[in-house]
Amino acid sequence: MADNDARQSLLSSTNDSLNLNETKAIHRRIRPHRRSKGPSERQSEEHEKDHPFINLEPVLVPREFRFKYVLMLLGAYLGIGTFWFFLIEDQIDGKKTNGIIDAIYFCVVTMTTVGYGDLVPHSSLAKMLACLYAFLGAALVGLILSNAADYLAEKQGNLLVKALHMNEKFNSTEVLMDIETNKVKYKFLTTATLLVVLIIAGIGFLFLVEGMEFVDAFYCVCATITTLGFGDKSFSTQEGRVFAILWILSSTVCLAQFFLYLAEIYTERRQRALVKWVLTRNLTTGDLEAADMDHDEVVSAAEFILYKLKEMGKIGQEDVLMLMDRFKDLDVDHSGTLTTEDVILS
Repeated sequence: MADNDARQSLLSSTNDSLNLNETKAIHRRIRPHRRSKGPSERQSEEHEKDHPFINLEPVLVPREFRFKYVLMLLGAYLGIGTFWFFLIEDQIDGKKTNGIIDAIYFCVVTMTTVGYGDLVPHSSLAKMLACLYAFLGAALVGLILSNAADYLAEKQGNLLVKALHMNEKFNSTEVLMDIETNKVKYKFLTTATLLVVLIIAGIGFLFLVEGMEFVDAFYCVCATITTLGFGDKSFSTQEGRVFAILWILSSTVCLAQFFLYLAEIYTERRQRALVKWVLTRNLTTGDLEAADMDHDEVVSAAEFILYKLKEMGKIGQEDVLMLMDRFKDLDVDHSGTLTTEDVILS
């Protein structure tokens, strides 16, 4: 009974807060207080009008620090692997060029699961090290390098937004809103562009430097970036393996991010279609009964909002119950409302 009273009181108070005057008051409160501006502030404001795009770098500083950490971790991982496989190069069969370059190349081919087979461990020690390195490499690529790629895609996506609106009159708020609303789309476009460049670069290098036919070069590129690595075509020259060290890492991660963003766009569009359907469909008496949480035969604004949010999949019944439990814990005097005294006592 006390739970129903608390729920009804909470919903009623929320309903009262949704009237038009209160909404206007909230907008007035969140507006910054106007005061007279000094010469430097006016000059800064005029500069923003001329250059309406804000600098997004401060927002990305924490992620940039993590990106540097990822580069350090990748360097340490490749360094240790190179040292291992350079010491046991006589236990690895295949076509060899330069000891250090081959060791780095073997590390990259192993960690990205490309596995051409042009360099193969034949001793028990080399096989165990390769297995360990492959497991650690899969974790590094899947969990860490993907975050670094996402950071780069987001950063380049922000630059893409600026370029698209270069000659249009947009203020900082509108640019940020556009970035936030279409974040996945811009990252997808950025990644797709980079993927095309990497594919063309790989085909061109294999055709011009490795001396492959165009079809074979295209075939090798596809087998590499999809990590199939059939092994009948691979980088066999010293120059080719130097190029492959960076190219394989970049292209395999880029393709993975491309499909990730493609799936996110599809999911996002389905979610938006669901939201549109929920907002536009006609209500039935069954909907009213389901939305009437306190069973008083009327649906308040708060009850309606909660019902629609659940229908959109934004929240679930368990979320509502957990929040109600939290409200009951804070409502020390069991009045059905939260006051300053309740917060202090709790």
